[in-house]
Amino acid sequence: MTWSFTDSADAFRAAAAAHLAADPARNTAVLTLMDTAGRLGWWEEADGRVTGVLAVAPPGVPAFGAMTEEAARALVLPGGERATEARGETAAVEAYAEATGRPWAPTVRMRLFRLGELTPPDPAPAGRSRVATEADVPLVAAWTTEFAVAIGDEPAEDYTGFVTERISEGRLWLWQGPDGRPVSMAAVSRTIEGQARVHLVYTPPAERGRGYAAGVTEAVSRAALDGGVAQVLLFTDLSNPTSNALYQRLGYRPVTDHLGVTFTG
Repeated sequence: MTWSFTDSADAFRAAAAAHLAADPARNTAVLTLMDTAGRLGWWEEADGRVTGVLAVAPPGVPAFGAMTEEAARALVLPGGERATEARGETAAVEAYAEATGRPWAPTVRMRLFRLGELTPPDPAPAGRSRVATEADVPLVAAWTTEFAVAIGDEPAEDYTGFVTERISEGRLWLWQGPDGRPVSMAAVSRTIEGQARVHLVYTPPAERGRGYAAGVTEAVSRAALDGGVAQVLLFTDLSNPTSNALYQRLGYRPVTDHLGVTFTG
């Protein structure tokens, strides 16, 4: 039983194809990072089966896919690299953190959801959805900064390129209020291995409480389904009961809980 590492996405796919395909939802973080991560790893059992995968994003942040606790405890990053953070399914991340013998602290607890039967919000919010256009880039970039702050991230200096990519590919939707103003947004990732993740669900504080987030999330989720996505996923922060309840009303069902930790020594 051993960990193997590569910087080749093709080599990783060849080694871990069966494990990745067996549960794309639980492997969503690794699938998303597969072509951009600095290092990819897989845990191989004595009988040759792969039962754990990860992607290491710089600087030293392993993102775990589906993984046994045994694989997590045995993980040592290549070249003696020391993880600064780790994230993935709760049991695996806790097993890894404890096995390092280093002090650590949780930073975020999340839940992965998968869409079952999409259910429109009832009552429907006032207004309508639409695909964002190039003219919306400045507003959406500003909202993305606000979103980053709201979830406790350090915002980037400029999100123009980030949102332009999503808008140019038709992956970002807005909800327009009754007066035609954009009042909420949501985006969906590119489709990888038949699955895509809804993200960037944000409503400015002054517009909350009117159901706009439900409306735009339902719209972007339906667009993903209409585009042929087999599994539509999203993550929620477990400290936000409002959003967790909202997504379940729309038809999202829990898959597994995730944990992010930072190493403090």
